Amino acid sequence: MKIRFCGAAREVTGSSHLIILENNYKILLDCGLFQGRHEERDDINKNWYFKPEEIDCVILSHAHIDHAGRLPKLVRDGFKGSIFSTHATRSLCSVMLLDSAKIQERDAEYYNKRLLKKKKNPKNEEFAIPLYETDDVAPTIGQFVSYSYERWFKIHENVEVLFRDAGHILGSANVTLRIRENGKITTIGFTGDIGRPDRPILKDPKQMPEVDYLLCESTYGDKDHIGKPNEREELLKVIKSACLEKKGKLIIPAFSVGRTQEIVYMLDKMSTEGILPRIPVYVDSPLAINATQVFGGHPECYDNELYEYLLVDDNPFGFSDLTYVRDVALSKELNTTEDACIIISSSGMMNAGRVKHHLYHSIDQEKNTLLIVGYCSPNTPGGKLRAGAEELRLFGEMKDVKMEVKIMDSFSAHADRTEIIDYISNQKKLQKMFLVHGDYERQQAFKYLLHQHDHKDVLIPNLGNEITIN
Repeated sequence: MKIRFCGAAREVTGSSHLIILENNYKILLDCGLFQGRHEERDDINKNWYFKPEEIDCVILSHAHIDHAGRLPKLVRDGFKGSIFSTHATRSLCSVMLLDSAKIQERDAEYYNKRLLKKKKNPKNEEFAIPLYETDDVAPTIGQFVSYSYERWFKIHENVEVLFRDAGHILGSANVTLRIRENGKITTIGFTGDIGRPDRPILKDPKQMPEVDYLLCESTYGDKDHIGKPNEREELLKVIKSACLEKKGKLIIPAFSVGRTQEIVYMLDKMSTEGILPRIPVYVDSPLAINATQVFGGHPECYDNELYEYLLVDDNPFGFSDLTYVRDVALSKELNTTEDACIIISSSGMMNAGRVKHHLYHSIDQEKNTLLIVGYCSPNTPGGKLRAGAEELRLFGEMKDVKMEVKIMDSFSAHADRTEIIDYISNQKKLQKMFLVHGDYERQQAFKYLLHQHDHKDVLIPNLGNEITIN
């Protein structure tokens, strides 16, 4: 048996790992879109570390685009097998992959228009081609086969799979594989993205069974988040400073699935309690709106706190000062309004989507505030702002960073280093652990911490590495 690391190796994006059995049956864990450096992104996303037509099945941990975003290209390039996921993950993918396809199409169209302006007769190979198109999404969703948590199911006569709630986003799962080969059983675990305990909306992450080999995420392998008790107080403090004292905009870049719903839910509860100032709040992301509707259809993922709150407020994602923005015209109006308001918009790393336009129109004004609420890859606009950039290129123009930049990592949907250690504390028979989905420097720090907790055999694979399991 072999494991080939085809994405999210020393990176926090593009999750993809291939398990090859001795009978050549090929299982792909995740099929994510690489969302990092522009100069590398296109080449990485266009090419595979395997032949798509030879993959027998995909097991999908969750619907985030860096884990699921290349599925339509995989199907387009010849994959014919089943895509196994939870029910909620399938529902989210139906809207998220369609949105991703539209982005691919728009980006290619925009690039080609600019190319035609620069060159009278460009060569065919110079034109941009979308990774996939909207027509590729329906066939992809048609290959999904979904299962509930806590139910072993067979994907092959010698392979069984178990999903357990990872508490990361709606429908997210850790994956346990029970593989029979040569008269013995080998268990392989894939954490996917590990959520955080005691977070709103979703249940706490549930430990997977003990496994022999573990692929473990390491996004925050070198740090701990601030505790929950300070979180709401800190958010309210930022809102009052940005909108009441400075009378400016508070822009919150947030992933459309998970982060946006969590922030809206927190604001909803503040509104119900009467402590949220009467400030207009806008969720400016069509995908976030569609995803929020999906949330309503999957109560099996809710935690007890949300169930109890539903007895007080039957719409936990809506209050009187909240407006969901679908219309492009209203989104453009928000770019130029001088009124104090809160704008929650995607994408979370600010490398695409409507938030990039809001940032462009607000970044050079001191009265405005940017609140970053999660991880951003270093070379994205969000990553540069996190690192303290004093100027930023947006839509081809260098803009001075005069707006105040605040960071609240407590909103992160990823477990921190202590929470990961607690999460894997039941793994007593591990033969080997592979760190994935993390920046290399953080992974090295986390490997040292793991050694201190008696996890001695820890590897940090590079992209394309293949490991043989005896």
